[in-house]
Amino acid sequence: MDLVPALKEPLEQPLKSVLGPATAKVMAEHLGLHTVGDLLHHYPRRYEERGQLTHLADLPMDEHVTVVAQVADARLHSFASAKAPRGKGQRLEVTITDGSGRLQLVFFGSGVHKPHKDLLPGTRAMFSGKVSVFNRRLQLAHPAYELLRADAEESVESWAGALIPLYPATAKLESWKIGKAIQTVLPNAQDAVDPLPESLREGRGLLSLPEALVKIHRPHTKADVDDARARLKWDEAFVLQVALARRRHADAQLPAVPRRPAPDGLLTAFDARLPFTLTEGQRKVSEEIFDDLATDHPMHRLLQGEVGSGKTLVALRAMLAVVDAGGQAALLAPTEVLAQQHHRSVVEMMGDLAEGGMLGGNEHATKVVLLTGSMGAAARRQALLDLVTAEAGIVIGTHALIEDKVQFHDLGLVVVDEQHRFGVEQRDALRGKGKQPPHLLVMTATPIPRTVAMTVFGDLETSVLDQLPAGRSPIASHVVPAADKPHFLARAWERVREEVEGGHQAYVVCPRIGDDDEPDDPKKAGRRKSAEDETEKRPPLAVLEVADQLAKGALAGLTVEVLHGRMHPDDKDAVMRRFAAGDTDVLVATTVIEVGVNVPNATAMVIMDADRFGVSQLHQLRGRVGRGSAPGLCLLVSEMPEASPARQRLQAVATTLDGFELSRIDLEQRREGDVLGQAQSGARTSLRVLAVIEDEEVIAEARREATAVVAADPELRAYPGLRTALDALLDEEREQYLEKG
Repeated sequence: MDLVPALKEPLEQPLKSVLGPATAKVMAEHLGLHTVGDLLHHYPRRYEERGQLTHLADLPMDEHVTVVAQVADARLHSFASAKAPRGKGQRLEVTITDGSGRLQLVFFGSGVHKPHKDLLPGTRAMFSGKVSVFNRRLQLAHPAYELLRADAEESVESWAGALIPLYPATAKLESWKIGKAIQTVLPNAQDAVDPLPESLREGRGLLSLPEALVKIHRPHTKADVDDARARLKWDEAFVLQVALARRRHADAQLPAVPRRPAPDGLLTAFDARLPFTLTEGQRKVSEEIFDDLATDHPMHRLLQGEVGSGKTLVALRAMLAVVDAGGQAALLAPTEVLAQQHHRSVVEMMGDLAEGGMLGGNEHATKVVLLTGSMGAAARRQALLDLVTAEAGIVIGTHALIEDKVQFHDLGLVVVDEQHRFGVEQRDALRGKGKQPPHLLVMTATPIPRTVAMTVFGDLETSVLDQLPAGRSPIASHVVPAADKPHFLARAWERVREEVEGGHQAYVVCPRIGDDDEPDDPKKAGRRKSAEDETEKRPPLAVLEVADQLAKGALAGLTVEVLHGRMHPDDKDAVMRRFAAGDTDVLVATTVIEVGVNVPNATAMVIMDADRFGVSQLHQLRGRVGRGSAPGLCLLVSEMPEASPARQRLQAVATTLDGFELSRIDLEQRREGDVLGQAQSGARTSLRVLAVIEDEEVIAEARREATAVVAADPELRAYPGLRTALDALLDEEREQYLEKG
C-alpha cells in the first residue's frame, strides 16, 4: 500500500489549492479555467504601455472596458437624498485623461472614502467598468481600479516603458486580478513539459515553452511578445497536426476491400450515355478517387467544390465503380428534401441503368433505393430487403440509413453530403455497417480555405473542383437597400415578374417560417443582441407572411407556393416536384433549398433580410439559380445602413462569385470558433494564438513536421512531452471524435 499519495504535476494542480476557492470558482465558471496549466495558457489579449495611454475618445457604449489614464482632478460633493436627507450624501467625481479625451468616474456613499484617498491628481491607474452616459457625458460608475506605482528599485524610464498585459476578462473578474493570479502561478511555468521535439525547436529558433510562458505574461519589450507568440502558435498547430497525422496513419493500417470497376460494366455504360464531356477538374478528381478505391486500406477523401461544379456526378461515378466491383454504396444526405432530390437526379441520370431486376432494365443495371424516416411501411420493408439481398447497389437516404434494422450485403463506399451537418456518431454508425471499413467520400459545397481544410479535415485527403461545367450561366448579384431606397425593392419584384414572363421561375428566401414560430434556434435568438440588431427591433421576415403579401400584392397573378422545414415530407416533395415541373412561378422558402436543389429553369432569387445569413450560406443559396442556359440573378435585400459591417458583408458577396474568396472573408469575420466545431470544442483546446487564415505557413509547416514525426514513431515513444500535450488536447470525448471522424 502506497502511504504517500502521488503529488500532482505542478501544472495539474487545481486552482482552488493555489488561489483560494472563491477566485477559483469564478475562473472555472466564467473562463473555463480549472488548473494552474489552464491559467498559464490564458494569454493576454493585448498590452498597454504605461507611458502610452488608451484613447478615451473612442470608448464603446455599454461595454466592459479597461483603460489606463491619469487623474486630472477629483472633487467630493455633498447632496441631499432620501437616504441622506440632511445633505450628508457624498459623491466623488474624478476626471481622468489620456490626452485624447476625458472621462468622468463617479463613486457614491461609503464607497467614496478609499478612492478619495487613492485617486489624487497626477495618479496613474488602470480603471475597469461599464461605459454609460450621464448628462450627455461618458462615465464609469464605481469602476474597479488598480494604481500603477513604480517599485522602488525600478527606474521611472523602465516603469513607463513596461508593458501591462490586458487579459480576456469578465465583469466578475477584472483583467488585473487575472494578471495577479497569473503572477502567483508563473513560477510553475518552469515545470511546463515541452511538446515540441528539441530538433524542431532548435531548427526553427523557437523559445522553450517555459520561456515563452514567462515572456507572454511578463514581457519587457514588444520583441518578447512576438517571440512568445511565435512559439505558442507552433504548439497549437503542431499538436493538432500530430493528432490528425496519427489518425491518418492509423487509418492507413486498416484493411479495406479494393474496389476496381469492371472493364465494360456499369460505369462504362453510364459514361457512354452522358450527354456532355466531363470537365478537366471532374476527370482529375475522379482519377484521384478511383486510385484510392483500388487500395487495400480505406479511402478518406474530402471533395469540395464550388456550387454547381458537378460534385454529385463525380460522387455518382465513384458509387457506380464500387457497384461494378461487387459492392454497395450509400449516400447520406442531411435532409429529406435533399435525399429525395438526389434520388430523383441519380435515377434520371442513370435511366435504365437504375432499373436492376426490372423488366426493360439494362444488363448492367442495378437498383437505386431511397430510404427516409417518413416512408410508408411497405416501401421501407422493400428497400431494406433490396439492401440485404444486394438487389440495390445504391441507397440514398437521411439518418434513417443509420438505424439498427438497416443491413447491407456488402457496403463498400459511404458518401456523406455536407459533412458539417452530421454528428460523428451518425457517420461512424454508417461506416460500421461494412464487413470491413468502407471507403469514405465526404462532400461539401462550402468552399473551405486550404488552411482550414488542413486544420479541420487534416485527416482527409482533399480534392477540389473549382471549374464550372460548360453551359453554366453567370449569376449577377446586387444589394437592394430596402430602407434607403424603397423603389429598389419595388424594382426587384418587377424583375421577378419579368423573369416569369420570360418563361422562367424564381425563389424568394426568408430567414423564418412564420405563424409566430420560434426562430430556428431559440437559444441563439435570445442571445443575438449586436449593435446592428439593436438598430432593428423587428423580427426577421417570415415565409408565410411574405408569401401572402406577395401573392396579394407585388406578385399578384403569379403562382406562389411555400416550402419550409415544418411541412410534412410528402407535402415538401409535392411542392418541389411542382416547382421542378414548372407548374409554380415563385417558391417562397426558408434555407431548406440551400443545398442540392436543382431546378435549371429557376433564374432569379430574392433573399429577404439577407444580412441575417452568413456569407457562405448566401453563396450556397445563390447557387440555386443560373443552373441552366439562362443567366441567373440574385438580389440581396437588406434594411441595414450603408456603413454597417452587415452591408459590407453583402457587398462582398455581390462583388465576387469565388466561393473560396468568400469563405476567407466569412472566416476572417467569424474567427475559427465556428469553423473548428467539435474537433476544437472545450475551453482548453480552442485556438488562442493561432489564427487559421493568417498563419497559413505555420500550419502547413507544422503538418509536414507532424507527418514526419508520426511516420518515424507512431506511438511517440521518444516524445513524452508531446504525448502529454496530446492527452490534454484529446480528452476521451475528443479522442473518440477524431477516431470516428
